[in-house]
Amino acid sequence: MAKILEMPKLSPTMEEGVLSAWHKKEGDAIGIDDLLAEVETDKATMEFRSFDKGTLRKLLVTPGATVKLGQAVAILGEPGEDIAALEAALGAAVAPVAAAPLAAPEPVPVHAEVEAPPPTTAARVAPPRVLSKGDFLTRTDREPEYEAPETARGEIHASPAVRKAAREQGIDLAGAVGSGPHGRVILDDLSKISAPLVAKTPVAQTGELRAPKSVALSPMRKTIARRLVESKQTVPHFYLNIDVDAAPLVDLREAINRDLASAGDEKPLKISVNDLIVRGCAIALKRVPECNAQFTAEAILLHERIDISVAVAVPDGLVTPVVRDANQKSVTEIGAEVRELAGRAKGKKLKPEEMQNGTFSISNLGMFGIDSFAAVINPPEGAILAVGQVRDEPVVKDGSIVAGKKLAMTLSCDHRVIDGAVGARFLAELRALLTHPLRLLA
Repeated sequence: MAKILEMPKLSPTMEEGVLSAWHKKEGDAIGIDDLLAEVETDKATMEFRSFDKGTLRKLLVTPGATVKLGQAVAILGEPGEDIAALEAALGAAVAPVAAAPLAAPEPVPVHAEVEAPPPTTAARVAPPRVLSKGDFLTRTDREPEYEAPETARGEIHASPAVRKAAREQGIDLAGAVGSGPHGRVILDDLSKISAPLVAKTPVAQTGELRAPKSVALSPMRKTIARRLVESKQTVPHFYLNIDVDAAPLVDLREAINRDLASAGDEKPLKISVNDLIVRGCAIALKRVPECNAQFTAEAILLHERIDISVAVAVPDGLVTPVVRDANQKSVTEIGAEVRELAGRAKGKKLKPEEMQNGTFSISNLGMFGIDSFAAVINPPEGAILAVGQVRDEPVVKDGSIVAGKKLAMTLSCDHRVIDGAVGARFLAELRALLTHPLRLLA
């Protein structure tokens, strides 16, 4: 008997998702646990698998569409079965899905320029601009000499896979109308709109305000915005700063990496300063458990586990994979795990449970040349450590000025959980560990 397949809840915080790509087409036989589609949620790209078996009779959602929880996405039934009644029940809004490739490319966020085009009565494919690499960074007032079609107030109707292919081919999809449902651009349309567009630079009128660029919010960006507002509005932050002598830490890192390189592995692991800091924080949290805590309305919870969330920048925002039981792992184990988690985070392949229930966070912007900063607490955790870059600075040793290395760190604390003296004790323990880093290897 035919049935409607609905968008399931693929992560605990999911309210909607972008159906990135179908892995099955109409007429395919479906088995239990078969991969039907990939869905980009607020956390990662998740697999949508079948809970039933049968034949995929109809796809109701176009790749790239945003789908609410419980929304109908497909009809499953038997070959030749009459599904007219189900289609009628779904209403006139159901439209057939254009044929799409079954490949599963990684969804890549698109920071596309979207400007509201003037209305036009003729639906047509507008010739695109062929952009150089610099155009994405330096465009100012160049606008094309053509009338863009009316496509949902200027939105680009294309799936992440199509947008990625367009970028790789240097094709600007702004204003393009494809052959898919409601003018959606599909892969087959790219060859038709590949001709370069001749554009001119109009003379701006005095006092004219140029329209801003519009970038659609991805599920991840919506979640980041919501959680950061929640954190800053409900969590009373205060900040503690220290500057650490980083020379011993850097020397130890170089010694460990020389030792790992001499092991003869084809791709030897390289330890980072951040791996040593994760290990240092794990030990310091064991010694000052009041910082490994969270606030609730009834009590302060002191965690017996030390699970450290490590902030990882991804194309569309930030995720925090968790190193579980970090105090029980060596520096090399932490280094290998952080790299594995970060690699999957950038490919949006992390599972929701791998990004939840941390007890303390570390955010390191040193690799971006940042000296120091203050991070926003990741609720319900009680603190986050912001780490800057190792800086070459003159220091005083034995009464003489010599070349040295410094590392600035800022601890953001939830004042409902952590008092100033408690945060200071944690940082004192951490400083002692990092300035005598052989203790990290014990």
